[in-house]
Amino acid sequence: MAIVIVGAGIGGLTAALSLHDAGFREVRVYERVDEIRPLGVGINLLPHAVRELTELGLGDRLGELGAAPGTLAYYNRHGQQIWSEPRGLAAGYRWPQLSVHRGRLQMELLAAVRDRLGTDSVITGHRLIEVEHGAAADIARFATEGGAGGTGGAGGTGSVGGVVDVVAELVVGADGIHSVLRKQHQPDQGAPIWNGLTLWRGTARVPGFLDGATMIMAGDAEQKFVAYPIGNGLINFIAERRTGADANADWNRAVPKQPIVDLFRDWDFGWLDVPGLLAAADEILEYPMVDRDPIDTWTHGRSTLIGDAAHPMYPNGSNGASQAIIDARTLAFHLGSAPSFASALAAYESERRPATTALVSSNRRQGPEQVMVLCHERAPGGFTDIHDVMTPEELTAIATGYKKAAGFHPDALNNRPSLSVPQGASVPR
Repeated sequence: MAIVIVGAGIGGLTAALSLHDAGFREVRVYERVDEIRPLGVGINLLPHAVRELTELGLGDRLGELGAAPGTLAYYNRHGQQIWSEPRGLAAGYRWPQLSVHRGRLQMELLAAVRDRLGTDSVITGHRLIEVEHGAAADIARFATEGGAGGTGGAGGTGSVGGVVDVVAELVVGADGIHSVLRKQHQPDQGAPIWNGLTLWRGTARVPGFLDGATMIMAGDAEQKFVAYPIGNGLINFIAERRTGADANADWNRAVPKQPIVDLFRDWDFGWLDVPGLLAAADEILEYPMVDRDPIDTWTHGRSTLIGDAAHPMYPNGSNGASQAIIDARTLAFHLGSAPSFASALAAYESERRPATTALVSSNRRQGPEQVMVLCHERAPGGFTDIHDVMTPEELTAIATGYKKAAGFHPDALNNRPSLSVPQGASVPR
């Protein structure tokens, strides 16, 4: 089966590895940029995503890329602890939670794809224009950089005037929140939906805080600060505030540091100097917190969506990259084990679309970070005892409910069957 994956991000590269692991050999990834570089800042891979990458044979290498937090703790804007819980192996998972630099992870996945699928398996400088659907195959139509023809790959290629047609029996749209494939079937979707919050992200080389292995979130619905180590002496941070500015979905716009430092000038908790950490950043990137409304179907013809192309969500709960990885593995599992191509796509979507729709909704309500919102509403000036503000049962219910909704409650994750396709399984067309 000739398969085209549009987009060489974390979801697209994981899809390539997963499909190859499931027995598919004609897989090509098409990326619009000419050179894939290790861009971005830190992300968290939750245990369910780490399990999938481990089962793809990447576990040992991933552990060398970043840090494994043992604790997640929530605080109010005064630095008072609201809730704390173990994470990863300390929480009873069979797999750790990993905090890594997004670019380093992407380059590791890229190297694995090229090693296993071939050096020509990732084709750069190809921007998707549209997908033409057919009964037995789809045609992915790409524009090539500078008007030159391209080499293409998967199931046959034609090139005329800087446009490349690639015939494929499956097209996987892993092209992010601005997905061309999604827009083709949702032409009236408009721009991503902004919730009024602006995020500033970066890394800083500063001394560690608390025990050196804790991920912290502090604040409320109006202003928040997140920090966690990602290895190599780096602390990743996300500073967030509700603003009156227009949404600007430029995901990598560098901004001056001092105005952001000033927004958090009073957030020195003793155990963490927030303004000092922000001032130490090499660079601060600004972008709006946006998502899109869920859609009724991801599949058209012989094409489907994964990751942010399918279900862009607010980054509450550290779930974006993890859900893209789960999508990729689930799609490959069903393609490699279902009795037919149509039933495989139907099974993939019926499993993943309701789950991610619920997550989009939950993240709009702050996900597990609801504890900070509720605490601020009930005790904006702080508290003496958190249990005067929120009961232990309420705190536990919020944390446990999100893990179940996102598919990484330890009991369920540790005991569910693998998404690896058994060796020797037939591959449907």
